[in-house]
Amino acid sequence: MEPMSPSPALRDLADRYWEARLEASPLFATFLGDHRYDDRVDDLSAAADARQRDTWSAMLAEAHAIDPSTLDETDRVTHRLLADELADNVTGIDARLIELASDQMQGIHADLLTMAGQLRAPEPAHAAMAVTRVSSLGAMLGQAADRYRAGLAAGRTPARICIERSLQQVDGYLASPLESDPFANLAGPADWDGEEAWRAELRAAVTEHLRPAFERYRTVLADELLPVARPDDRAGLHWIADGPELYRTLIRMHTGLDLTAEELHQIGLDEVTDLLPAQYRVLGRRAFGTDDLGEIFEHLLVDADLRYEDGQQILDHARQCLDEATAAMGDWFGILPQAPCNLTPIPDYLAPSAPAAYYTPPSPDGSRPGEYHVNLHEPTTKGRAETASIAFHEAIPGHHLQLAIAAERTDLPAFRRLSWGHTAFVEGWALYTERLADEMNLYRTDVDRLGMLASDSWRACRLVVDTGLHAMGWSRQQAIDFMVEHAPVNKDEIVTEIDRYIGMPGQALAYKTGQREILRLRAAAEERLGTAFSLPGFHDVVLGAATVSLPVLRERVDAWTGA
Repeated sequence: MEPMSPSPALRDLADRYWEARLEASPLFATFLGDHRYDDRVDDLSAAADARQRDTWSAMLAEAHAIDPSTLDETDRVTHRLLADELADNVTGIDARLIELASDQMQGIHADLLTMAGQLRAPEPAHAAMAVTRVSSLGAMLGQAADRYRAGLAAGRTPARICIERSLQQVDGYLASPLESDPFANLAGPADWDGEEAWRAELRAAVTEHLRPAFERYRTVLADELLPVARPDDRAGLHWIADGPELYRTLIRMHTGLDLTAEELHQIGLDEVTDLLPAQYRVLGRRAFGTDDLGEIFEHLLVDADLRYEDGQQILDHARQCLDEATAAMGDWFGILPQAPCNLTPIPDYLAPSAPAAYYTPPSPDGSRPGEYHVNLHEPTTKGRAETASIAFHEAIPGHHLQLAIAAERTDLPAFRRLSWGHTAFVEGWALYTERLADEMNLYRTDVDRLGMLASDSWRACRLVVDTGLHAMGWSRQQAIDFMVEHAPVNKDEIVTEIDRYIGMPGQALAYKTGQREILRLRAAAEERLGTAFSLPGFHDVVLGAATVSLPVLRERVDAWTGA
């Protein structure tokens, strides 16, 4: 057989890589709308990791054998992204990240509970497969527990606060009635006469297999991990033997850049102590008649007029922001998503430990829209100032615009359109759009704009506290105190966020790192192009290649400007 030319060889490799990704994570495949594996669950065992490492390493060798100089621009980007993603996959397995994934953000229990309400069984065959899957999910929980035990044997103890929050999630699920169980209420085929019998099978699978497995998983968390978990004064990776090396790996994986913890820490300090205070004073004089930071923060935090009375008010405000952003986006972007973005409350059993909001992208097959999930837990504690900036970040023009456009670039390989990697690009874009929304005149009041600054302070503080916790040995209370002093955010929300950073080391660095890079590239493009600069054109360059790394984004913008 005649050898393939480089571009077909690359596309073949990219397609095989994506198929291997779906086979390795059947739950992810179902979430994306691919129902071939609906009767399977993910294999979290160490043996499966070893096999997967062999697969990724072999594919990485194939990628390295392709000469990028023979490829066009689109394929060069594909080649670089594929090689980098394969290398990161190997690095993640070698770092044994799953051993520490017992937290409330990345734990398999959290993944399952978050994903359950978003899965579908569109055909009777898929519905039957789903019963098999629900009956088998306990195996995943058991494998995860085994990996946590292996972590303990290697001295990788979890943070106590993360185990406590994980227990809260699991207890919330186990205490919930079967009638509202997300696994028993999986969306099934429309107008199906077999639904009643299928529902009975699902309920039996939940009561006889899944909930008992969650009980066993809970016992491992409570009886094996909690007693040896790191206390609050040693919450970060700094306090485990391989923590410093692991944190350096996570910084690179989450940002895509070779930055040190010390560099990131200083960048955050500079923003929260110098750049942002000057901006607060300008808006504070207009909104509250004061330029005193303490008084401005106090207004944002305690003014009764800036608090919600109930959850419906939160939903109404979020809906208004989403609708107005949707109406305006056509003037600021050439490429627009086809998929809609729906507003959805976060389920009650997840809400106490969930952030104020989050987003899930649409399925590639169009069966599920993008969803902006809003937290209605204890609504009277939530301030009005932050709602707009969060809506623009999570929905439009933030995550929904970027991720939906990426999914709809059907000319690109699936791993580029649908992968959840490149955190700094994805989150950096969303944070960038919080400032862009002001240019788009989407903020109705200076209080909304102060909420935008509060959000920026929050992300700048992340650089300080994440590195403080995991590289400098800060206690949980030190991190909380720093954010309370430098970000006008509800303290309960700050506590939830700090615990998130403890459970997901390095991830929180991506937001500000990515935003700063996009702003830098935009400023450089404006300077190079002068009057020829087009902001919609810049945005299309940023979003047009789907989800990319920051180094690839830099190359694309440089090529667009002729640098």
